[in-house]
Amino acid sequence: MPGFERFGDLERKELQDVLDNGVLMRYGFDGMRNGHWKAKALESELKTALQCDYVQLVSNGTSAVSVALASAGVGAGDEVIMPTFTFVASFEAILLLGAIPVLVDIDDTLGLDSKAVEAAITSKTKAVMVVQMCGSMANMNALSQVCEKHNLLLVEDACQAIGGRYNDKPLGSIGDLGCFSFDFVKTVTCGEGGAVITNNEEYYTNADHFSDHGHDHVGNDRGAETHPFLGYNFRISELHAAVGLAQIRRLSEFLEVQKINYTILRDALSQIPEVTFRTVPDGGQESYSFLNFFLPNLETARKTIESFKESGVDVCWNYYDNNWHYVRKWNHLKDAKSLFPLSKEIKEALGILSEKTFTQSDHYIGRNISCLIKLSWTEEEVKERAIKMVEAIRSSI
Repeated sequence: MPGFERFGDLERKELQDVLDNGVLMRYGFDGMRNGHWKAKALESELKTALQCDYVQLVSNGTSAVSVALASAGVGAGDEVIMPTFTFVASFEAILLLGAIPVLVDIDDTLGLDSKAVEAAITSKTKAVMVVQMCGSMANMNALSQVCEKHNLLLVEDACQAIGGRYNDKPLGSIGDLGCFSFDFVKTVTCGEGGAVITNNEEYYTNADHFSDHGHDHVGNDRGAETHPFLGYNFRISELHAAVGLAQIRRLSEFLEVQKINYTILRDALSQIPEVTFRTVPDGGQESYSFLNFFLPNLETARKTIESFKESGVDVCWNYYDNNWHYVRKWNHLKDAKSLFPLSKEIKEALGILSEKTFTQSDHYIGRNISCLIKLSWTEEEVKERAIKMVEAIRSSI
């Protein structure tokens, strides 16, 4: 999965170009650049790759979610529905705006369950944030229908799923706004970086201004720009954008390698009757950045993870016991441990969360094992890995 595994001459060339120009900031200093604008070029490449009208680069995937929500008017007191299985950044980005994260169950796609979403809607609900975890997707048709029925914003966090598709549309381009991360372990990396994409011009304009202190970016004199509204600093640098520019041009290469390695492993695990795979909705195509499968129960999954470790099979996880990606161990969220005072509404919502159980999510996450697909593996290494995985699973059942 990580694009850094294939860093080479293209990345070095783009980086050196920035250093030669000497302008590391994405805005201003027009005369020094000699026409070289890496962030603008990357935004243009992303528009083509993601089949969208507008792209705004930001500093990381977490800020992409905050900027996306803010650009559509989500803020203090608004409820945002999100899944129990995601990265902690999802609720961090919501809380940053003073909004309230409302967690609901996932289904066998490992994405939001549309029925759970609909049951959680209240008069305060403003948005539904679907997270396309581990290279695949939730049932987007069902979620889109729920959002349309209740006039809710659909925000698509595709930070782990660049290259995946649903009904021939890139993941991230299906909702009202899409969010991407280009951190160090993503398929396309900038080192640190992110993007907000949309087909809504107003949301784009808001994202453009909000992510740069409210600057309107009108004219060629940054000091003379006005500030239509409050903003903050979520800018990407030219150095980071330069790396991403080289990487996005290699996306098809990365996806091809991921698919080959994924297929070898999946074909091998398919021989085991007790192994089933995550559901990919009709019309969906994974990015093949992770292989996700289910075992009969939590005990078997835990035993398998230990067998993997003993066999030297790395980068595989059972998220049930994971501190970062599943609600079960998000004690800092449930206990509202914040450096600054939280609003009464947020405290009340988190108090409810601390007592809430997610039996359906436990059923899927407890039995799930998720394996990263590396770009650096040779075919021989993948085949050896497949043999070890099969042996380890069989010994654990």
